[in-house]
Amino acid sequence: MKLTKHAHACVTLEKDNARLVIDPGTFTPDAGAAVAGADAVLVTHEHIDHFDEQLVAAALESRPELHVYGTAAVAAALGSHGGRVHSVVAGDTFTVGTLDVSVHGHRHALIHADIPCPDNVGYLLDGGAVYHPGDAYFAPDAAVRTLLLPTSGPWTKLGEAADYVRSVEPERIIQIHELMLSDLGQQSTANILGENGLTGTPITRLAPGTSIQL
Repeated sequence: MKLTKHAHACVTLEKDNARLVIDPGTFTPDAGAAVAGADAVLVTHEHIDHFDEQLVAAALESRPELHVYGTAAVAAALGSHGGRVHSVVAGDTFTVGTLDVSVHGHRHALIHADIPCPDNVGYLLDGGAVYHPGDAYFAPDAAVRTLLLPTSGPWTKLGEAADYVRSVEPERIIQIHELMLSDLGQQSTANILGENGLTGTPITRLAPGTSIQL
């Protein structure tokens, strides 16, 4: 499976002739191009850095073959589009071409008691090949080979991120949700969380537009 990293929380995943995009938000400059080539869009929650509502709605209008999966709030914002917008919750499974997807988790990580905590789901793909948790440190009850790890934002904390990696026990980490860190901050975070740091797990930093094989 091929993974392409876009800015912030957005990634494209491709296997055989199937292509899906996770979390094309307003912080991702090339989200439109990513969605234009996708068979499906998966959204973890409705925050704008993960979900560009206007972009996804326009893609649904112009591409009758496109399907979108997300929380109830995401589905309500988009409308049905003839059954092509799917509301998902933990325990659901579906396929995009040859890619199997299972849904995990329930809630966004707490930022502050005064800020509402929306629903948030994570997506486990291809039998554990890769897991995108959205904005939550929820550990799926399944083996994960590649964990996409959020490393910046108002809800993140390095100690909690380290404990999260230890609980998931992935074979490798790829940093996502890193846009709020400087280059120095990203490198420092990788050193603390990576193979020679708190988790003992190899961590990869990918520049936006970079692709790797998983």
